[in-house]
Amino acid sequence: MSAPTLSARVKICGLSTPETVDAALKAGADWIGLVHFLRSPRHVTFEQASKLAAQARGRAERVVLLVDPDDALVRAAVEAVDPDLIQLHGRERPERVAAIRALAGRPVMKAIGVATRADLESIPAYDAVADRILLDAKPPAGGGLPGGNGHRFDWAILADAVLPAGTMLSGGLDAGNVGGALIRTGLGAVDVSSGVESAPGLKDPEKIAAFVAAVQAAR
Repeated sequence: MSAPTLSARVKICGLSTPETVDAALKAGADWIGLVHFLRSPRHVTFEQASKLAAQARGRAERVVLLVDPDDALVRAAVEAVDPDLIQLHGRERPERVAAIRALAGRPVMKAIGVATRADLESIPAYDAVADRILLDAKPPAGGGLPGGNGHRFDWAILADAVLPAGTMLSGGLDAGNVGGALIRTGLGAVDVSSGVESAPGLKDPEKIAAFVAAVQAAR
């Protein structure tokens, strides 16, 4: 795959306090992610998310992460958070992604779990209805949480794959490996959560700064 672009961008996901949002903004993050999913250690209420999103307004794009939301939850998220982007991290089918995008009137990012090359086969169908694709490690069978859960998938799976512009890489990234990930995959956007934490759900401002600096160095 090609070398990373000069416009490599960073999303810090799972932020839950004003202090860590401020750390992400000061570091130069392009997106801040707010998780609304009760079983996640990074869950924030819509009231909390609204305040954090307001803090980042005009400084970074605000993303609200939802998992298999019904229409009522989508409407509530848009009303409370006023997100720039909705991230869907469940088992939403392409037709549901399209419906959520139409209902919300906001761009949508769809996360796709990757464990084997075959998992890339669904990308074209989702690319037709979503504004951005995020590739994350597929959760283990029977796992209680969606997403990579701090694990990475084999980046060699992406070798010679034709991926949509703006595809984002997630799963097991941290300041020590993100530069290599950008070079290895050629992707121009990365998403991190547990890789900038001192404990599940507890973001570390120093790790946030180090991660963004590593991406900037790789540019």
